[in-house]
Amino acid sequence: MNLNLDRLLELSNLNGVPGREDAVREYVKRELSGLADEVRTDAMGNLIAFRAGREPQEGEVRERVMLSAHMDEIGFLVRHIDERGFLRVQALGGFDPRNLFARNVTVQTREAALPGVLTPGGRPIHISSPEDRAKVPELKSFFVDLGLSGPEVRQQVRVGDMVTLDQRARRMGQLIVGKAMDDRASVFMQLEVLRQLQQAPRHDVYAVFSTQEEVGLRGASTAAYAVQPTIGIGLDVTLAVDTPGVEADEAVTRMGDGIGIKVYDSSMISTRWLVDEFVDLAEREGVAYQLEVLSLGGTDGGAIQLSREGVPTLTLSLPTRYIHSVTEAVHISDLEAGVALLLAYLR
Repeated sequence: MNLNLDRLLELSNLNGVPGREDAVREYVKRELSGLADEVRTDAMGNLIAFRAGREPQEGEVRERVMLSAHMDEIGFLVRHIDERGFLRVQALGGFDPRNLFARNVTVQTREAALPGVLTPGGRPIHISSPEDRAKVPELKSFFVDLGLSGPEVRQQVRVGDMVTLDQRARRMGQLIVGKAMDDRASVFMQLEVLRQLQQAPRHDVYAVFSTQEEVGLRGASTAAYAVQPTIGIGLDVTLAVDTPGVEADEAVTRMGDGIGIKVYDSSMISTRWLVDEFVDLAEREGVAYQLEVLSLGGTDGGAIQLSREGVPTLTLSLPTRYIHSVTEAVHISDLEAGVALLLAYLR
């Protein structure tokens, strides 16, 4: 399968925390040109692309299939500016503080993008005690230094401005590595599916590029209410902890072993007959897959499943190493498997 991986690198490099997905939405909207019968943006900022299905044959039912991949990434908002110009931040999404030491960040104001450094308060190693060095700082102790005076910062920065971690995506062997692969890799897959879906799909398809997933599956909740799907398919990443220091039974998925078909996470139990249908389809089409049970975490699929009177739903999960860091890594063959399986279903 020929995937244009440069698009995934570009998506990864865009900044868009929950509620500030504008740059990602504009990129996706451009990419959707000619790929959908209708594209609209709703009040939550979700981008919804519609492709009409073909006329059903005798005995067939044309479903309303909602796909959903979220545009937002974990990041921060400015919550306080002190008299010296240091910024305190509000986390948007789940962070491990061990991944945040001395990180370059960008603070996006109304007028400009300001470079900064995110670091915890306290003494450097040269003058800290052994007890201090053993502690992992809490998120509330981190601040952003913009290298400007207090008055200069207060003139340019407002409470609520977006703060994102800086990292350029790159190819590393058979992996694509960068920030926000959660969930830009699935945004990329969803775009590729629409691009390669040359003929009318079997069912009506609503491809949703959702907002605010990282803070409670919010965009998908309202989109599902409006779309009224009869089938829901979330597209997201999942843990691939197939690395040193972790037992095999905790790996969840393994890189390069195929797309994950979710059985369970803390936001949903996938509809069993739909899981079986996708497993049978993957085996019939020769698409590599693995079944996924994730003890903690959720996806847009959970929001779709609970919409209105309930929707049969599953999630296709892309195995990803180092989730919720700036070096999230996905395998090219897993991307290909995800696109191939979803195409086979929609065709």
